[in-house]
Formats: sequence, C-alpha cells, structure tokens
Amino acid sequence: MDAIYTAVATANGREGRAVSSDGHIDLPLAHPQALGGNGQGTNPEQLFAAGYAACFASAMGVVARQEKIDISEASVTAEVSIGKDAADGGFGLSVVMRAEFPDHLQGEAGLTLLEKTHAFCPYSKATRGNIAVELVVE
Repeated sequence: MDAIYTAVATANGREGRAVSSDGHIDLPLAHPQALGGNGQGTNPEQLFAAGYAACFASAMGVVARQEKIDISEASVTAEVSIGKDAADGGFGLSVVMRAEFPDHLQGEAGLTLLEKTHAFCPYSKATRGNIAVELVVE
C-alpha cells in the first residue's frame, strides 16, 4: 500500500489523554463505568466506533454512487463492544454496524448494499477475520 495520508495520535492509557499530532483531537480518557471507571472521559471503544461509522458511511457513499443508489437519507451507527475473550482470557472486540435506510433500501436491497460496503470499507478490511462484525438494516 502506498500511503496517501497518515493520522498520528498519542495516548498514555485509558486514564490519560489522547492527542492527535495536529491538535484536532485532545481528549481525556477514562474507563467506562461498565469496566469499573468513572466514565468521565471518552474511551478507545467510542473512538473506534466513531471512526468505523464515519469510514463505513463514506465507503457506502462510494458504493452507492457506483450502483446509482440514493443514500441521502441513510445513516450508519457502529456499536463496538469489549468483553472477555474465551480463547485466551484477555479482551476482545465485536461490532454491530447498523444502517438506517429509507424504505427503498429495506430488506434485501439494503443488506446487499451493506455487504458490498463491508467488502470495500478500509476499517472492515482491517477487522476482517479479527473482529466479529454484524450488519443490520434498520
């Protein structure tokens, strides 16, 4: 791969800060309450969910244009979960990718678009075989 753009960010753990090299991101980090934290900051799962949802929505726009499908009223929500990984006793992630579509993309048409997008999206390519991703049409 020939890189077109490289994002750079530095963090010092779940109870610290995440800062991008350009200063656009400068966020306090905290464990979510579900993991025993105070929830007074963002966490890696939220950041991953936001990035994945944005990338997937953009990729869906490319696929939809190629297929001549109107997705102007569509939105994408990524639900990133963290939990115990039974295989090694550590932690693992899973994702539910929900697309809210207008009527003309309900059912099979919407699911086909999601599957094509999942094959095309860079985040989906990066997670394939590593993280379970469920595609849902709403």
